[in-house]
This record gives sequence, structure tokens and C-alpha cells, in this order.
Amino acid sequence: MHKVTLIRGDGIGPEITEATLRIIGAAGVKIDWDEVIAGQEAEIKHGMPLPAETKASIARNGVALKGPLTTQVGKGFRSINVALRQEFNLFANFRPVKSFHGIKSLFQDIDIIVIRENTEDLYSGVEHKIGEDAAESIKIITRKASEKIAEYAFNYAVHHGRHKVTAIHKANIMKLSDGLFLESVKTVAERYPQIDCNDLIVDNAAMQLVLNPYQFDIILAPNLYGDILSDLCAGLIGGLGLTPGANIGDGVSIFEPVHGSAPDLAGKKVANPTAMILSAIYLLRYLGEAKAAGRIEKALAAIIREGHFITPDLNGKSSTMEMAEAIIMRME
Repeated sequence: MHKVTLIRGDGIGPEITEATLRIIGAAGVKIDWDEVIAGQEAEIKHGMPLPAETKASIARNGVALKGPLTTQVGKGFRSINVALRQEFNLFANFRPVKSFHGIKSLFQDIDIIVIRENTEDLYSGVEHKIGEDAAESIKIITRKASEKIAEYAFNYAVHHGRHKVTAIHKANIMKLSDGLFLESVKTVAERYPQIDCNDLIVDNAAMQLVLNPYQFDIILAPNLYGDILSDLCAGLIGGLGLTPGANIGDGVSIFEPVHGSAPDLAGKKVANPTAMILSAIYLLRYLGEAKAAGRIEKALAAIIREGHFITPDLNGKSSTMEMAEAIIMRME
């Protein structure tokens, strides 16, 4: 039996998590869920958003499934997602973006992987006020972290039948920091001659994604650019409610949907569980449960394609749990 840390999250998190747990159970996967809390609930109960027992659980089990956590804009506690990535050196943020038939979107048959460095850049948290009217954030790029994320991207390409890696940068302006990232990617690329490698300035990459996303296979980016472009890619297929996420480290990996906690929808039982289910599918594959993951994925795709048991944001009329039950009934 697998032992996995479970964080249900804030807002709609508990609802989409419960739907996902039912589906995993119906697929026959035996998981001992080690449930802990983080975010707003932990702040209320323990006076801190990331309690020691939560970190200990993740460290002990080495793998976690996490619902969305609320991060206030410009105030309140720092992003728990960022804190977890730095705490456990979750160096790779993995964002697959794949079209669903049955979803009206700008493009069809999109299949792009966004891999971003997850521990440094402007998300390092090194910032300070300069007097009352200015603030400074420090952009940190290291050769070690850049080469490590590049190695992960090219290795993923080799083992998953991908053929091209596009490095994203702004090295024409930030010649030292982004220049170092680009140099590091090119160094690693030399060890993978079977994988095509090109690079794009980040603003051009954003335009190219809208003009012709089919030219992309794996997008490799520093932290900030990868964060922005992965959401742009989600928009190509219908939004964040259809895209899973994973944060991968050497000894710890955390799987989570990438959308927000949507507190305005909490308790209304209409939240779309797709991104959470997809994140769980990647968790199952990580645990070696590929057969169960494939059954869930096939059933989810069928339910979305048919459009009879989907949530209101997907132009359906079903509740969160009704969609989950339909997926369970469809599993072969």
C-alpha cells in the first residue's frame, strides 16, 4: 500500500479533493492517506500557514497530493506553494497542457509540456523596501539550478518520446542572468543530440504560442517566464481548470492543480474537479500505478467529450460529485 500525504486545501479544495479520492478508490488503488493541513485552515488552527507536522509528513512520505491554497495579493502570509518548493528543493515545475475533445477552445489537439525551474529567479523571495516609495526584488539565476532543470527537461524528452526543447529567455536585455540560463541549457543540450533545441525571447514566445502553438513540444523556462507561459498555454485549451501540475524534487514530489482556491465557489458543489483528477493521474503514474491512471484518464476524457455530466464552467449542469460518479461509472 502506498503512503501519501494529503492536503485538501482552501476554498473549493476539499470538494475537488473528495471527488478525486473517490475516483482513485474506485480504480482499485490502495493508498494510505496521511492527511495534514496548510494555508488558511492551518493559519487559523496553528497560527502559521505551513505547520511543522505538515512538512514532516511530506518529508516522511516523499509524495503528496495537494489541493489549491489561497495566497493573498500584496499582503498576508507568503505563498505556501513557493515555500514548499524551496523547503523540499522541488526544482522542476511540470505543467502538461493537452486538449480535450468536447471543450470549445482556441485550438484543438494541443500537446505541450511546460517545464520551469522552480526554486530561484525572482521567486527566490529576496526583496526589500527602499524607503517608502520604492522596492527591490533580486533575480537569482545559478548555473547549477539551470543545468539541473535543463537535464530534467531533456531526459524527460528522451524517455517520453518528445523531440524538441525550446528554451525561453530575455538574454538580449538581461545578459548576465538570462544569459547564464541560456548558456546552461545549451551546455546540457550538447549531451542530447537526438533532441532538437532552439531558444526564443520570452515576448516572442508568447506571440508564437498564440499564432502557432503546434511548433512547441517542451517549453523550458526560468521560474517567472515559465509561470506566465504555462498559464498562457492553459488558455489555449480552455483554462486552468483543465491543466494539472507537479513539483518534482530529488526525494519529494507534490502533485496539485494549478488553479486558485476560488473561495466564491466554495460549498456550492459546482467546482470543476478535472485539474485535480489529472494531477492525481500523474501521481498514480509516479507511484507505478500506470494501469489505474490510464483507466481514469480514459474515462475522464470520455465524460468531457460526451458533455452530459460536466460542471457549469464546462457548459454543463452537473455537480462536482455527479461528474466524479459519472467518471467512476465509465471506468473499464
